[in-house]
Amino acid sequence: MSKIRTRFAPSPTGRMHVGNLRTALYAYLIAKHEGGDFILRIEDTDQERLVEGAVDIIYRTLAKTGLVHDEGPDKDGGVGPYVQSERQEKGIYLEYAKKLIEKGEAYYCFCTPERLEGLKTTVAGKEIAQYDKHCANLSKEEVEENLKKGIPYVIRQNNPKEGTTTFHDEIYGDITVDNSELDDMVLIKSDGYPTYNFANVVDDHLMGITHVVRGNEYLSSSPKYNRLYEAFGWEVPVYVHCPLITNEEHQKLSKRSGHSSYEDLVEQGYLTEAIVNFVALLGWSPEDNREIFSLEELVEAFDYRHMSKAPAVFDMVKLAWMNGEYLKKMDLEDFLPLATPYLKEVITKELDLRKIAELVKTRIELLPQIKDHIDFFEELPDYDVAIYTHKKMKTNSENSLEVLKEILEVLKDFNDWTVEGLHDKIMEYIKEKGIKNGQGLWPIRTAVSGKQSSPGGAFEIMDILGKDESLRRIQIGIEKLEAAV
Repeated sequence: MSKIRTRFAPSPTGRMHVGNLRTALYAYLIAKHEGGDFILRIEDTDQERLVEGAVDIIYRTLAKTGLVHDEGPDKDGGVGPYVQSERQEKGIYLEYAKKLIEKGEAYYCFCTPERLEGLKTTVAGKEIAQYDKHCANLSKEEVEENLKKGIPYVIRQNNPKEGTTTFHDEIYGDITVDNSELDDMVLIKSDGYPTYNFANVVDDHLMGITHVVRGNEYLSSSPKYNRLYEAFGWEVPVYVHCPLITNEEHQKLSKRSGHSSYEDLVEQGYLTEAIVNFVALLGWSPEDNREIFSLEELVEAFDYRHMSKAPAVFDMVKLAWMNGEYLKKMDLEDFLPLATPYLKEVITKELDLRKIAELVKTRIELLPQIKDHIDFFEELPDYDVAIYTHKKMKTNSENSLEVLKEILEVLKDFNDWTVEGLHDKIMEYIKEKGIKNGQGLWPIRTAVSGKQSSPGGAFEIMDILGKDESLRRIQIGIEKLEAAV
């Protein structure tokens, strides 16, 4: 078998949609699983939809996600140019369209927009325009006369009206359509640019692409692709059509949904590694149902034959869970730079952000959630003394007040204000008092945090707050409890 070559061929029209990222990822994994090549091609022939800066977004997204291409506009592998407008300038598409005309597999069409409008019919409430092959019957002399006159034209594919065309997809199997359903699609538009479908086939063949990965919305047009390959006498590539991605309501992901693009997700605090891992599972699952994969592990495990036909649901709850798993496993040195902007939004005092980051790392699923967990470090919140009562810990206002008064005296002259020092001193007090750990620690942690729950326990919080602030907060707790009892 020849070396596998896959391609990612995005149009530079804005941020990279999750569906496009999945296409790029699957194309990359299919190639790399077999030691093949992954090619980047920019499809910019639809000039009206181009967005300035979008090519940079494509490069940036591929670089950040680790989907490094072997060939592309910036890495010539000998089959360039890798930008369709540059290929257009070289006349590649018109050259190949004319080859089809010579074979009788395509023809010039001079029909006016008004005539084409008149061919439209409404079927089941949907407007359909199927071309009637009017210009396919023009004589060679008529065609040459029209070309001499400079009459605008398109070049159309000449599909048969009898028989069937069978197309094979690795996921969906054999799909057969009646040729009567195949419209004579436009190959070269009136502006001289190729249509997306035609450019795809020509470029894929000339670049030696062996496996074509794309969304299943292209399934219906695939028989037309096959007819083009057959018309040229070229080998048809292996097709892998990916299932639709829907939101939790089983509707197609919309650009307005807020999580439809890679950059949307990054801005919401998701890690790139978690996004790639999650996107890999949108339509594919390993035999052992494992869920956490690095990119290298995905390359090893990925087998496109285990892709699903059913639509894949973009489950935000699962993505958040997965992101949390990645945060938990992350080294503190890597986590701290990501967390610091969120920490500084809340913390203005001279506190050890590294220690706060370490406490919060295992308690969040998304980076912006950091702020909700750390506000008490900056300022003790106004709280209800009811939080001192905890049935499981067997604490209430009376015994909490007693503990806080006693621990205030114990710590007043204590100077080893570290996690270890505080642990030893407070545990010594609890042992001497003959109470359970929870009965001693719950009131202290509650007093210094003012929260029902907090990242870290009493020792860690007091270490970060420092001696003066910790004792001040314990005193406030005493005053609140005295006023309530």
